[in-house]
Formats: sequence, C-alpha cells, structure tokens
Amino acid sequence: MDLMDKLSILTDSAKYDVACTSSGSNRSGVKGAIGSTCLPGVCHSFAADGRCISLLKVLMTNICVYDCQYCVNRRSNDVPRAAFTPEELALLTMEFYQRNYIEGLFLSSGVMQSPDASMERMCRVIELLRTSYRFNGYIHAKAIPGSSPELVRKLGLLCDRISVNIELPSEQSLRALAPDKPKENILRPMTEIRDALTQNKQELAVYRHAPAFAPAGQSTQMIIGATPDTDWQILRLSESLYKKYSLKRVFYSAYIPVGNHALLPHDQPPPLLREHRLYQADWLLRFYGFKASELLDDKRPSLDPLLDPKCNWALGHLDIFPVEVNLADKEMLLRVPGIGPMSAMRILKARRAGALSFDDLKKIGVVMKRAMYFITCKGKMYPGVRLTHSFIYENLTADARRNPKGLPFAPESEQLSLFPAPAVPQLSAADKGGEAVWQKSLM
Repeated sequence: MDLMDKLSILTDSAKYDVACTSSGSNRSGVKGAIGSTCLPGVCHSFAADGRCISLLKVLMTNICVYDCQYCVNRRSNDVPRAAFTPEELALLTMEFYQRNYIEGLFLSSGVMQSPDASMERMCRVIELLRTSYRFNGYIHAKAIPGSSPELVRKLGLLCDRISVNIELPSEQSLRALAPDKPKENILRPMTEIRDALTQNKQELAVYRHAPAFAPAGQSTQMIIGATPDTDWQILRLSESLYKKYSLKRVFYSAYIPVGNHALLPHDQPPPLLREHRLYQADWLLRFYGFKASELLDDKRPSLDPLLDPKCNWALGHLDIFPVEVNLADKEMLLRVPGIGPMSAMRILKARRAGALSFDDLKKIGVVMKRAMYFITCKGKMYPGVRLTHSFIYENLTADARRNPKGLPFAPESEQLSLFPAPAVPQLSAADKGGEAVWQKSLM
C-alpha cells in the first residue's frame, strides 16, 4: 500500500477524534529548529466533512484488537486497514508543515498488538520529529488506556498536550459497549499525568530549563448520545474531572452511528444541539463560577434545547433579578445572561467614570438581546421589558421556535461540524436501574 492510500485511510479514521482549538502552550522559535507554538496558536480551518485541517489529525494505525461498539475502527468492523511506520509519519508531517498545510500534529492510534506496543510507536514518531527533524511546533497526542506509566511519562515529555479519552459517561455504559477498556485503565493514566504535571511545575520553579511535561495540560473526550446517560450525569462527571485531574478541557462529541449494537441508537441524526448545550454549560463551569448542581439536578436531568443554560438558570432565579449594573459586583455580573468575563471587567472599569446607560453597555460588548431582561441601568428596566417567566422565555426562544432546524451559532470552544441538526434532539432517558456512574470513581 502506498503512502497516499495510508494517508487517506488513517486521516478518515481519525475524523471522530476532537482536537483542541488552540495550542495552549508557549514555545518560541529556536535557531536550528523548525516551527514554534504560542498560546492562541493553531487557527482552524475545516474540511467538507467537519475535520480540522490546520492540524494533521491522523491515526498511527486503525488496526485495533479492541471491539468498542461505538468506534468505527473496532475489531469486528469491516473497514480498510493501514498502519504508518514511525519514519513514514514523521516525514509526512514535516513535508506538510513545510508546505504550510498544517501548523501541528494530532496523533492517536488504534491498539495494535497491545497498548504498550502502540504507545512505543507513537513515541517514536514524536521523537523523530523533535530530534531528527528539530520540529518545535505543536503536538497533541492521545495516550492509550492501559499503557505503562513510563510510556505515558515519555509521551508527555515529547508533546504539548496529552489526552486520555474517557469515551462514555458511566461505568455501566463502558462495560456494555467497550468491555476491553475497564475504567481503571482510563483513570490510572489520567492520575499519572496529573501527578507528573504537578511535579513538573515544581521542577520548573526550581530550574526553569527543566524539560516541560505536556505544557498545554491534559484533556479528554466524551461521546454524547450513544448511551442513556443524562446531561446531569455528564456535567457532574466533567466537574469532577476538572477538580480532581485539573483537566484543561473536556470535549463532547455527538455520536455518529457507526455500529449496529442493540444498545446503540439507530436511524437518528447526531445530537448536535445537545452537544452544543453541553459546551455552553461546560463554559459556565470553567469560567463563570457555576456548579453542575446549579444547572441541572435529578428532577431536571436534561438541558433545555431551546434556551442556553445561563438564560435557563436566570429564569429559574428571577427572585435575584433585575441586577443594577452600576452597583453589582463581578460575581453577580457574571450571572447575568449576555455578560461575559471581558464585558464584566469593562463594566467595572467604565462605571468608575460615571453611571452606565443601556447604550453604554452595547458599546462595552454586552449582548443586550439577552441581558436586557435581567438588568437595570440607573434604577430603570429596559423599555418594554416585563420581569415575568413567560414573557422572557417566549422572547428568548422566539428565534429557535421560528427556525427549529437551525443549530445555534457554535461557540469558539467547540469543534464545528457540518452534519444536519435534528429538529428536536433525542435526549436519552436516565437509566433508572442506576449502575454507579464515573462520578463515584472521582469522589
């Protein structure tokens, strides 16, 4: 098989992996080396099927001894198989970079022979890039669950970001659809990466030239819609992952039907609207000081498909609104729909010079389309606004109800996709039987 055939098969096999949207690490150019990376680097372009093409997103091989039912590369699936040698993939990456096709590499792999054997091949590729080719650009590598701690550490010292995909939100779902991947094989390398990051931070504080371990941190990915796990379970798990493993990102990937297992959904489009709402809720957890329990609970296990999570929370707490923007502290401003961290800081700074009006807020960058229902300026509500649940909900959801097939604009944080969105997302019901979810492993 020639190199082009391998490239075609293995880039297509990697398209379901979610890559990061920015590099998250700083490394300036060095004389004699090729490339560099900076915090806001790796700007994305997208191919017709939604794949990011600013990173070479590729598998080392799609040959896999595992039979995960949600994965297109599972052992039982009849698809063309291929494998790069480390030398082939390193050379291919450099040729693409030198032609300005890519800015970095996102490398993953199927499990060929064993986790350690596959990880050794991945390490060899990155070693060649870092040493033989002196490549100083961005590399994101996906560690393989079940691989040895030594290989996980070696991989982290070679790449900028490292991830271990948690795949499914509950232990029961994992056992049913991926019996070859016990939860311990996933959580153990995440713990090792967290500990190595902590140790490396201490080393760099003592000696700034110490080798950096995954300077952009670690991330993970969850498949959404393949199992009956609710949004409430997913957000609790994400919150625990951020707290216990200091993850930089949890990525959510709408399930695209690639299997015929009885437990998998069939003949339904990917739940892209649900994925979108989870990214919005995740943003609230990371940057707005919200807790998962504030957004959902056992009685409300699913996010509202017509309304973003912040507006939905505000509607449920109308007793604390409206907020006077000229008096509220930063924490309260961040609770107002339409006001983000940047506009909150601008409000705090601008109001030192005088009281702000609604026109001033528009110039500052506040999204008045949402904020006008929840604020006052100089003690006055926005003209024509009534502080009632029905009035606000009807107005905020008017566009979604007029255009039910339209997916809301995707935030900068999520992986874009061109798959058509369902009119109403088919959200799975909670599993009332209740096997322990991942959350219990993280407490």
